[in-house]
Amino acid sequence: MNYRHAFHAGNFADVFKHIIVARILTHLREKTAPFRVIDTHAGEGLYDLAGEEASRTGEWRDGIGRLAAAKLPADAITLMAPYFAALHACNPPPYPPPRAGQGREGVRYYPGSPMLARHLLRPQDRLVACELEPRAAAALSSHLRGCATAKAVHIDGWIALNAYVPAKERRGLIIVDPPFEQPDDLVRLADGVTAAYRKWPTGIYVMWYPVKERYGPDRFIKAMLRAGMEKCLRAEFVVASPQPAGGLNACGVIVVNPPWRLAAEIGIFAPALLNALGRDSGRGYTLDDLAPSGAARFGQPESA
Repeated sequence: MNYRHAFHAGNFADVFKHIIVARILTHLREKTAPFRVIDTHAGEGLYDLAGEEASRTGEWRDGIGRLAAAKLPADAITLMAPYFAALHACNPPPYPPPRAGQGREGVRYYPGSPMLARHLLRPQDRLVACELEPRAAAALSSHLRGCATAKAVHIDGWIALNAYVPAKERRGLIIVDPPFEQPDDLVRLADGVTAAYRKWPTGIYVMWYPVKERYGPDRFIKAMLRAGMEKCLRAEFVVASPQPAGGLNACGVIVVNPPWRLAAEIGIFAPALLNALGRDSGRGYTLDDLAPSGAARFGQPESA
C-alpha cells in the first residue's frame, strides 16, 4: 500500500468528513453510557501542514486553510465547535477559539479521525485505531501513546472491520475510509459494512468515498440500498465543476444509523462550507435518505 494521506490531509473532503464525525461523536456523548470508536483505516493520526507531503500538493489550502480564515454564520459555528475544538487542541497557542463572523488563523497541525476522536472521548469511552502501512502505523502509535482511552493496532483495516465488531459496548462509531487504491474498494466497502452491520446493528457506521465519476459511487449506493438497512443517510459535497484535467472535486459520506438530528445539522453547516470552500458555480451538496421511501433534498450555497 503506497497511499499517504499526508498529501491530502486537511483538504475539503477531510473537512466535510471530519465535521460530520465530530457531530456524531457529540451526539454519542449526550448519554452517559460508554461508546467505542473503531477507525479501520486510521492513517497517521496527525499531519503537519508545513511538512513535505502537504506542502507538495497544497490541498489543505483549499480546505482547512480557507475554512480557518472564513467568516461563518453563528449557527454553523455552533455545529462546527467540536471540530474546531479538536483543531485547537492539536495546535499550539495562539490559536483563537471560533467566533461567528471572524476568521481563525494559525492552523499547522491537522488531526485525522483518530486524533479527532481522541479529543472527544470521555474517560469511559474507547478508541481502536487501525492502520496497516508501516510508517503510518508507527506515527499513529506515537500520537496515541500515553492515552488511556485509545490504542493503535497494526492491522489491515478490512480484517479489523470484521475482527472488532461487535464491540462489548452497545453503542459505537465505526469509521471506514479506505485509500481507494484498488478498483474493488467500493464493493469491499459495501460488503464489509453490510456484514459488520449484521453483527452489530446498533453501531453507527460512517463511510467516506471519492466522487470522480458517477458509475462507481452510484453502484456503491445501489449496493447499500439493496442491503436494506433501515436508517441510511447520504451526503455528497461538491466544491467545483468537473475539470478536464481531473482531480477530486466532490466526495460523499454515508452514515448508517445516523443520530436523528444529523441530517438537519448537515443542512445547516453545508451551505456555510460551500460558501467558504466552493470554487465555482458547480458547487453544491446532496442530502438524502437511502431507505426506499427516502426523498432527496438538494442544497445550494447561500449567496456570498
